[in-house]
Amino acid sequence: MNAYIFGIVVPLLVLLYRNRSSVKRRGLPADVGGERGLTLRNRHFSSPLSSAWEGVTTLAELFERACREHHARVLLGTRALIARETDTYPDGRTFEKLHLGDYQWLTYGRVFESVTSFASGLALLGHRREERVAIFAETRERWFIALQGCFRRNVTVVTIYSSLGEEALCHSLNETDVTTVICGRKELASLVHISGQLDSVKRVICMDDDIPSDLSAQNGWEITSFADVERLGRENPVEADLPLSADVAVIMYTSGSTGLPKGVMMTHGNVLATVSSVMIIVPKLGPKDVYLAYLPMAHILELVAENLIAAVGGCIGYGSPLTLTDTSNKIKKGKRGDATALMPTVMAAVPAILDRVREGVLKKVNAKGGLSKKLFYLAFARRLHALNGSWFGAWGLEKALWNLLVFKKVQAILGGRIRFLLCGGAPLSGDTQRFINICLGAPIGQGYGLTETCAGGTFSDFDDTSVGRVGPPIPCSYIKLIDWPEGGYSTNDLPMPRGEIVIGGPNVTLGYFKNEEKTKESYKVDERGVRWFYTGDIGRFHKDGCIEIIDRKKDIVKLQHGEYVSLGKVEAALSTSPYVDNIMLHADPFHSYCVALVAVSHPALEQWASQQGIAYSDHSELCRKEESVKEVHASFVKEARKARLEKFEIPAKINLLSDPWTPETGLVTAALKLKREIIRKTFQEELSKLYASV
Repeated sequence: MNAYIFGIVVPLLVLLYRNRSSVKRRGLPADVGGERGLTLRNRHFSSPLSSAWEGVTTLAELFERACREHHARVLLGTRALIARETDTYPDGRTFEKLHLGDYQWLTYGRVFESVTSFASGLALLGHRREERVAIFAETRERWFIALQGCFRRNVTVVTIYSSLGEEALCHSLNETDVTTVICGRKELASLVHISGQLDSVKRVICMDDDIPSDLSAQNGWEITSFADVERLGRENPVEADLPLSADVAVIMYTSGSTGLPKGVMMTHGNVLATVSSVMIIVPKLGPKDVYLAYLPMAHILELVAENLIAAVGGCIGYGSPLTLTDTSNKIKKGKRGDATALMPTVMAAVPAILDRVREGVLKKVNAKGGLSKKLFYLAFARRLHALNGSWFGAWGLEKALWNLLVFKKVQAILGGRIRFLLCGGAPLSGDTQRFINICLGAPIGQGYGLTETCAGGTFSDFDDTSVGRVGPPIPCSYIKLIDWPEGGYSTNDLPMPRGEIVIGGPNVTLGYFKNEEKTKESYKVDERGVRWFYTGDIGRFHKDGCIEIIDRKKDIVKLQHGEYVSLGKVEAALSTSPYVDNIMLHADPFHSYCVALVAVSHPALEQWASQQGIAYSDHSELCRKEESVKEVHASFVKEARKARLEKFEIPAKINLLSDPWTPETGLVTAALKLKREIIRKTFQEELSKLYASV
């Protein structure tokens, strides 16, 4: 068979197989108890899965098993810091730039020694199993070691985002009566600042060995370095006190998108159920996989991912959002970012990260122009035809050719070896999903879950190339839709049943710490003993059993003339505009239209201004210019048409903001979700002016 015949026959066979498999049922009806509704389960499991490993019921057992099986393999890697420099910009602003070296690795055996030593040292410091430990630090090697060390002593870990504000930090530590805090040097300074407001903290363990002398003794705390705790435990080993499946492993504080954060109580069995399900869903996950860890480990998506990679014998290389790629803000020009140095095969991402990858690639392509630009868009169009099911798109040899000539450079941004991306935390736009599919040449497993369900709920199948959906139920979960009459959603709706999403199964957590009222409101246990969580999200079932998120109860606002606006849906549609770095739609029930606050993408707006010959002195002035506002609004109208939004859903007026919304500003969570109420209060004057100007 010559190459030409091979290039035709193989794609035809693939398409025939795709056409047959596209109609298969991915979720099946389930007979369950509880509130009346329409329920589906994973097609491979007649009842929810609790553990994929025989005899393993806790995260501590899972980790010990992995260390026995993969003793000599590498597990945790951290890049060496070669140099730290400060660059000064013409306007006087300064930015820290890092020159990072290669990854330095610890084997499973060495990590297990550190974990057992830390567990012993923690006990010798006086921490008792009934007391709680808080980990308040950025994602790193010692975060993982500390977590596993606490599990070996059956100590509940309170996870806290390193970017959490002082009020929320005090609330989290005091509410859980934390006696030991494990943190980095930067976070230690924050703790010291609020030391007088903390009621129960007795000791602090600093992950960085060089503890500043002015912070070494505060408020009567015993402050010890992580290395000293390990050394103490290594010299005086203490027997493990392993947990049971029903013991609380983690109290995970949500990032507080509305009000103070709530602590979600997760048992070992809860987290293990999700870890087990994802292990089954992601194809051929094993010792050859390399995972790039850069999301906050205080987020359930990252905590599940790292425990999963360790369980299957893979390795975890640590990075950060600011050093992720060669062009990231903190990487010194000409030096390698984390992805280039590690060359991962698997990554987890939130939609905001993937949106920025897409924007960065398109910016470079458009800036180059000429033949290079034409070639990129031709290759993209050919592959898009194929992914949309066309027989005349780029398949087989043509696909390989485009990957070699065009997309190989894009794939190099994330190291060139990505074979699977896990995405969750928020809706991913169809445009970005297709873009990443084509340019990285890898599928995106888009999942849906919440902190309250240990990130478990649904996950798209490896062979499902559709966009806008989040897949069928995962092996540990039931997904039920129940009627929401007030919003006009019913399981009897045609052509697809619609309703509030309720998740049941062993991954559903115990509830909110010291918040019985909220727990009773959101959690229910049915007559068969299955625990259910009422998500507040609105979904619809497709014929094959996959679910699509279409609304959220809290995000729906009724306008003056009775029209309902889904804020999240409109924001997701408009965020595909190249001028948007972030956006918040605001709808007032006393008006018949919406307005929006837009944190602009500086490169895109500056490029447009340059092409139009518009002069400006700084970003703030450019955002205030009437021409800029008109251009961005016109792009919204264009994106709204593509998304088939109603006229009343398109913001009548917009305000362009020059400063980015980051967790540090307090306007978005660590998972980059909008803190809607805080944004509204912060920009109350701007919103009032927008309504007054219509």
